[in-house]
Amino acid sequence: MTEIQKVAGTAFVVAEFRNDENKESQPLYRDPFVGLFLDEDSRKAADRISRSFPPIRKNVRLRTRYFDDRLRHHIGQGARQILILGAGLDTRAQRIAVEGVAYFEIDAPETQAFKSARLEENSVDPNTTYIGADYVTDGMLDLLRQSGLDFSLPTHVIWEGNTMYLDDGAVRRVLNDLMGEFQRCSASFDFFAEDVIQNQTGDPEITRVVERFAAMGAPWTYGIDDLSEIAANCGAKVIDRVTLAELHRSFWPNLPLASPIYGYYSLCTVENAVDRA
Repeated sequence: MTEIQKVAGTAFVVAEFRNDENKESQPLYRDPFVGLFLDEDSRKAADRISRSFPPIRKNVRLRTRYFDDRLRHHIGQGARQILILGAGLDTRAQRIAVEGVAYFEIDAPETQAFKSARLEENSVDPNTTYIGADYVTDGMLDLLRQSGLDFSLPTHVIWEGNTMYLDDGAVRRVLNDLMGEFQRCSASFDFFAEDVIQNQTGDPEITRVVERFAAMGAPWTYGIDDLSEIAANCGAKVIDRVTLAELHRSFWPNLPLASPIYGYYSLCTVENAVDRA
């Protein structure tokens, strides 16, 4: 098992939270592969994170459904390449395999080696091209070219659980590269409001979970307040945005919101502002 510490270690915590939905009688999704990556160490790590702030587990389940829905929508609209940035233990290449659609995943080599080995041991086709690198510092576009990605093909990008670990310059560079290089590109990602990052929500539970991730070596460092401005300055337009609170009310209308954090956490999809085809 990869050490469950720092940003790479959060992949195991997120996978544990994602696995919770498999226990539901009417789940938002099914993930028959995620259990291949989990063990007692990952369970204990997830419990440590969620003990002081149980709503964090629902965050992951709701956002998984959002990204799944956006992925299926864009495949239906003609996307033929799926790029997953900071993929961690994502299983969409296995869960949402579609003939004629190629997957590419970028993440730390050790995480990908673990993931690939567990899939191979269980006779599961990875159905993806692994790119072992840091997409922020190692030259994302060159990595993609070297791995055979075709910038002329319609491409959908999943950028899940990443922006809060970056900074403004890195987020804008990634969006600029995606929107400027691909002829037709859409990208779905999530982000916190700046108040969460600055511990200005006034909610002690939110402050504690921020501190818990920092203590794990994976501090949240970046939030977004003006999504439209960032998108416009990166050659993109916002085509969809929703808060976790809105998703919660949509999928679980009979359950009360357990925390104000749902209103500070957003998911969105952007696409090229100008059709470059």
